[in-house]
This record gives sequence, structure tokens and C-alpha cells, in this order.
Amino acid sequence: MIIKEIPAEETYGLRHEVLRPGQPPEACVYEGDEDERTFHIGVYLQDRLVCIGSFYQEQEKSLSQQTQYRLRGMATREPERGKGIGSKLIAFAESAMKDKDAGAWWCNARTTAVPYYEKLGLQKVGNEFHIPEIGPHYVMYKIL
Repeated sequence: MIIKEIPAEETYGLRHEVLRPGQPPEACVYEGDEDERTFHIGVYLQDRLVCIGSFYQEQEKSLSQQTQYRLRGMATREPERGKGIGSKLIAFAESAMKDKDAGAWWCNARTTAVPYYEKLGLQKVGNEFHIPEIGPHYVMYKIL
């Protein structure tokens, strides 16, 4: 297993396959992908990209930490789910965020993913909300 930072373009295929099937490919290009403070992590098994996550320096108004990162586009290929790969990606990213003096990270978690993020130490804040064409979510966060 290899975990490393990757260019934004390398995330688009897996974002489309896992997170936005049926939507146009351009829906997988997020604002801020090319920002110099943004970083993207990829996990490879036998030279095949199987898990991704993108981290954007962005403030969640309910958190007081000065430097925060927002996770977007976390995706793991179906056959590789449940093997701890996503948890390893998050641990790698948390180390990188600490190196960047971040005090917290957060995400808009799909309601179905809340138990997964709770296992990683995140907490819900606020009420469930709906993102059009994607579904119900909660804001979740973790203090670093």
C-alpha cells in the first residue's frame, strides 16, 4: 500500500465512479482543487488508485480554531471498503494537517457515513441538512 499526495486531476475518475455516478464528469471538479493550500491524498494498491480524499483550508463557522481543513471527495472503490484503507488515508492526512498547524478538520458527511466518521473520532454539529442531487448530510469535525 502506498499513501501519498496526488494532483487534483488524479481524483476525478474515482470521484465520478463513487460519489457522482450519473452526473457529468465536470461535477467532479471542485472549487479550490487547484488552490495552493489544498492537498489531495491517494491510496494505491498494486499501482491502482483505490481511495482518495481532498483537503481544503476552509473555515467551519461553528469551530473556533484559526486554521481548519475541510475534507471533500472522500471515496474508496467498492471492493476495497471495510479494509481500513480510508482510516489510513485519514491518519496520513491528519499528520499533514498538523504539520500545517491546523487545529481542526471537518466535513459534510453523508448521513450514511456518520458511523464511519464517528469511529475516526469526529463529532456531529448542528442538524441534518440536504445537498441537492447528493442527499442528507451532517457537519462533522475533529479537533487535532
